[in-house]
Amino acid sequence: MTTAQIASLSTDQIADLTTTQAKGLTALQIKALSTDQVAEIEAVDIQQFTATQIAAFTTTQIPALTSDQINALSATQIKALTTAQITSLSNAQIDNFTSDDIQALTNVQISKLTTTQITGLSTDQIAALTTSQISALTPDQVAVMTTDQIQALNFA
Repeated sequence: MTTAQIASLSTDQIADLTTTQAKGLTALQIKALSTDQVAEIEAVDIQQFTATQIAAFTTTQIPALTSDQINALSATQIKALTTAQITSLSNAQIDNFTSDDIQALTNVQISKLTTTQITGLSTDQIAALTTSQISALTPDQVAVMTTDQIQALNFA
């Protein structure tokens, strides 16, 4: 299918894609999806996406990902998120990150979290940061952390 054909699919048609069909989407086809279409991709299908497919989502599409879709991301897929994609995640989306998801973030990704995203992290998420990730925090990020967040840092 061309990107124009993909863009013309209804949200129901997107939701009805088989896992094989979803896995077959190219980076260009993914970029052609509307935010409504992105929100209709089944979480089980997102779970099968390659790192290249995950990296293909635009910063406009990323906020359209649902809680189920975010929860379906593997550590490899989380590592595949570009820094621009990371900064486009909403606090509600980041709230869905488990401790394992937080630990999957690269140091570069950690350093690119916005101060708003940092203040939205739970103490459990902060406690999940590795020593290396803590070292990647910027002065601006540390400056906005609450007392509870600072106390949750695990330097061991």
